[in-house]
Amino acid sequence: MASSTGNEHSGHRQRMRKKFIENGFDVFEPHEALEMCLFYAIPRKDTNPLAHKLLDRYITIGGVCDAPIDELMNEFGLSESAAAYIKMLPEIARLYKESKMSDDNIINYENLGEMFQTKFIGRTSEAVALLLGDAKGKMIYFNIISKGSINSSDMPVRKIVDLALRHNAKTAFIAHNHPSGTALPSHSDLVTTKTVRETLFGVGVELVDHFIVTDDDYVSLRESGMAGNIFFYDE
Repeated sequence: MASSTGNEHSGHRQRMRKKFIENGFDVFEPHEALEMCLFYAIPRKDTNPLAHKLLDRYITIGGVCDAPIDELMNEFGLSESAAAYIKMLPEIARLYKESKMSDDNIINYENLGEMFQTKFIGRTSEAVALLLGDAKGKMIYFNIISKGSINSSDMPVRKIVDLALRHNAKTAFIAHNHPSGTALPSHSDLVTTKTVRETLFGVGVELVDHFIVTDDDYVSLRESGMAGNIFFYDE
């Protein structure tokens, strides 16, 4: 016979699930939303106290999702499966947004910053994204091409050129993220931009812009003027 505690626990989950189905997370407090997500990672335990503890430490659900997996396991007692589930949440959000993009869309310059931001959802280490356009202005390639530290020596220039030639691109846009930083270019970022632009120009491809992305902001080096005359000088 099931205990009253077990029945109450099951009933609470059913009520939460019904609340979500009817309203989404709009009517949930952050700890309730996290608690419900944890239902599916920890099926036989009250996840409310854990949700509170995680938010006490990491402040926001985003902070929880960005926490190191070994910290979640060692300091909060999560199984590897439960910790991996938490890390999956922002990755699923990114895949959802990316699935809304079509590879044959005309490139909308006004939305490029937001598009690049999508590529970096859930990424806590540096990465480089490349978008290529054809002669008609259609997007023909858009993906992460490198992970790890980025500077003038680490930027995968050869890979960028190879991909541009393989896809017969005429325009290129690059972006990299500053995890937990500001969307401002370093001297190394500017050197990198100049190197990539000159190298692509040599094979008939124009580097149109370089975006720097953070969790909640981005900067276009071309539009901001922070790159000086890199995008405008006569080669």
